[in-house]
Amino acid sequence: MRTPNQLTPLGAIASGLAAGLVGTVCMDTVRFLRQRRSGGERNPLRWEFASVPTWQEAPDPGQVGKRLIEGFTQRELPDAAAWPVSTLMHWGYGAANGALYGVIAGSLRKPPSAVYGIPFGALVWISDYITLPVAGLYEPIWKYDAKTLADDLVPHLAYGAATGTVFRILACAGTRTRPNG
Repeated sequence: MRTPNQLTPLGAIASGLAAGLVGTVCMDTVRFLRQRRSGGERNPLRWEFASVPTWQEAPDPGQVGKRLIEGFTQRELPDAAAWPVSTLMHWGYGAANGALYGVIAGSLRKPPSAVYGIPFGALVWISDYITLPVAGLYEPIWKYDAKTLADDLVPHLAYGAATGTVFRILACAGTRTRPNG
C-alpha cells in the first residue's frame, strides 16, 4: 500500500526518466571535459552529436541498436542510420536506466538519499562489462587494465550521482502534500 510520501509508479518512472537524461548529460560532460583537456577542440554540441558516418565507426550503443533493429526487422541497416541509431541508443539507455532507478528508489517508503545514485552508477558500469563482452563488443573485464576501467567508471559515477540527485529532487517535489480545497 502506498503511503502519502511515496510516488505513484508512473511518477517514479517519469522522475527516473528525467533524472536519467540529466545523468546522461553529466556523464557526457565528464567525457567532453576529458576530450578538451587532451587537446580536443570541438564545442560541446558538435562533440555530443558528432557525425557517425558508418557502422564501423559507431559506438557500442549504436552497435547494440543495430543488432536489435536488424534482428527484429531481418533487414540490414544502411550506414546512414549509424548516427541516429547511435544517438538514440545512447540517450535511450541513459533514460531507461534512470527509469529503472526510479522504480527501485520510488519503491522505498521515503525518498532515497541522492547518494544512492553513486552505487547505481557503478552498477550500470559493471553491467556494461557483463553484457557487452557477451555481445562481442567488449573484452572480458579482466582483460582491461585498472586505468582503463577507472577512466570508464568515473563518468558512470557522475551519471549515478546526477541521476540520484535529480530523482531525489523530483521525488520530494512529487510527494509534497497539497492543501485540500
